[in-house]
Amino acid sequence: MTLPALSLAQLIALPLNPAQLLRLAADTGCQAAGVRLLSTTPGGVAYPLMDDPAGLREALAVVADTGVGVFDLEVAGLTPQHRTADFLPFFDVGRRLGARAVLVAGLDDDEARLIASYAAFCEAAAPFGLTCDLEFMPWTAVPNLRTAKRIVGAVRQPNAGVLVDALHFFRSDSRLDELDDLPREWLHYAQICDGPAQPPATVEGLVHAARHGRWLPGEGDFDLTGLFARLPADLPVSIEVPNDERAQVLGHAAWAQQAVDAARRVLQQGVR
Repeated sequence: MTLPALSLAQLIALPLNPAQLLRLAADTGCQAAGVRLLSTTPGGVAYPLMDDPAGLREALAVVADTGVGVFDLEVAGLTPQHRTADFLPFFDVGRRLGARAVLVAGLDDDEARLIASYAAFCEAAAPFGLTCDLEFMPWTAVPNLRTAKRIVGAVRQPNAGVLVDALHFFRSDSRLDELDDLPREWLHYAQICDGPAQPPATVEGLVHAARHGRWLPGEGDFDLTGLFARLPADLPVSIEVPNDERAQVLGHAAWAQQAVDAARRVLQQGVR
């Protein structure tokens, strides 16, 4: 059975810098890792290799040594105040790392303005060989799959895409049949994790669960087999299972290995 390429997401071991995460991805049998170059919150953990030449060299050395590549860059938040030009060093580091995708969060409630800024962002990223994958999340201006499809369709950029994260899919107002007409060229990767059927009741709870309390694939209530059966069989999968409590007990390496093994078991069930 042939599984898709697997990438280890930064959130699964956020305290590890990019070089350490890439080494962990190699140790757990993944083909790639995602790196968090920009924080999602003021003062949040991130590794801005744009301003850290030594860290960049270290990461590139691990890539050369292990053959494990950088898949995606996190997190480009498109706010009303953002300037696309400010992301050029971010794109350039992505090119040097051989990255393929940028995780994009839509954080502007003015949809017309968000569409315009997302289109400009895609145009600026294209020369660096990067796709720009819009992740829908219930607490953002792109709360569900329908909204993401509408925005990506409106920008009409060849490197625009929709990022399907299992957690956000099942906790947003999204349905499996809405995946059926997603153009293949809009799909560059997906993210896997699991969780309970009953979501947290507040936005704060949703955010906390997404960043600190996800479950291993297969141990929760999400219909992961149904979800991934509707996505292309060769679509790369990012394993994003942050769980602070369990990682603290087991250690990041052991927790990451459990997450990779669990993802493999779930994905093998849907191999076609």
